[in-house]
Amino acid sequence: MTPLEKIQSSIGKEFTESPSPFMRWLNPIVITAEAGNLEFRYQIRPEWLNPVGNLHGGVTAAIVDDIIGATMFSLNEANFYTTINNVIDYFSSVTGNESIVAKTTIVKKGKQFINAECEIWNSDKSRLIAKGSSNLFKTEIKKN
Repeated sequence: MTPLEKIQSSIGKEFTESPSPFMRWLNPIVITAEAGNLEFRYQIRPEWLNPVGNLHGGVTAAIVDDIIGATMFSLNEANFYTTINNVIDYFSSVTGNESIVAKTTIVKKGKQFINAECEIWNSDKSRLIAKGSSNLFKTEIKKN
């Protein structure tokens, strides 16, 4: 089974088959999965909140980085891509007991570098919470 097929087999369910222990801790539910485009839902948990009860910006950034990483796996390539930078813009807060939706797209794919974006929305996609952009570099490391 290819990495993309593995993600697709989890549509509508928690993605417990992720090779990333961190992603398994985030515990996303796969909404859609195509090569280069993923959409996951996350249930905000108490340990993800800042002192005033909103989703912590660091957790938001981690979700952006992690789902963009999974997007690289969806390309079914033998090489591993590593993040070389992340830029996150925060637009709105979201509180506990809510869920958020993260959606990725690949902006440009070159021979060595990929630029990808992630938008994080509230559950009904009526309010943009954050938007991140990452550049990733193809390494010589092969995926297992």
